[in-house]
This record gives sequence, C-alpha cells and structure tokens, in this order.
Amino acid sequence: MKTSIPKALKQQDRKWFVIDAEGKVLGRLAARVADVLRGKHRPTFSPHMDTGDHVVILNSDKIKVTGAKQDQKIYYTHSQYPGHLRLTALKDMKPSKVFEEAVRGMLPKNKLRDEFMKKLHVYEGAEHQHEAQKPEVLSFD
Repeated sequence: MKTSIPKALKQQDRKWFVIDAEGKVLGRLAARVADVLRGKHRPTFSPHMDTGDHVVILNSDKIKVTGAKQDQKIYYTHSQYPGHLRLTALKDMKPSKVFEEAVRGMLPKNKLRDEFMKKLHVYEGAEHQHEAQKPEVLSFD
C-alpha cells in the first residue's frame, strides 16, 4: 500500500466557516477551531502542511468560561528584562484576544502556527466583513 502525500492547497481551495460563539465554552470551542485551522477535518490532512480552512468567530464577547477562571486565570508576558513580568487577568483582557490566545496555545509550536493564526478572524459582535467569501455556518453539536 502506498502513502499519498497531498499537494498544498491553493487559496481558491480553502473554505470559509462562520461560528457563533455565543454561549459556548472557551476551551472546547478553541480546540475544535484549532482542528479546522489545521485541516484535521479533511481526509487529506497532513501534519507537516497547512491544509486547513479559514474560520470567522462571531460574538466572542459572549463566550463562557467554566469554574472560577474569570477571576483566577492569569496571562503572563515577559520582555526578558529583569522586573518586566506583566500579569493580566482574564476579566481585564479583550474577549477577542482571549479567544486568539486559547487557539494559539492549541496549535503546534512550529513555523506553521503563524500561518494557521492568519486564517482565524475573531469579532466581538455579530457583524463581519467576509461576506464576499460566502462562509458556511459551522456548528458543533
């Protein structure tokens, strides 16, 4: 049996999906979005290539977190200078940034991660500017 290696997807071959995040749990939705960005939903998935699709997230400001994460979860950034550790609580961050960080953490830590993140479009309201791409509604039930 031979192993087939998929060809790289062209820009025209990629699909666009819209997901309404209202009432969804942050981690569960981020994990599924990361799979779509990588292309794991396609039969031609290959871990060393970008075979994923574009994802538009709407209503990221209405996403839920479980437990006491709203008050206790802290995001750390450090500039590598002594004393430059910055702590930001989840409740103080923009909802779109929180969702992007959640998806970023679930993608592989290699050169492809930046390409995957370029295909993620997060909006805090119900409006988006990608109607020309004719996105399909993607629901996870």
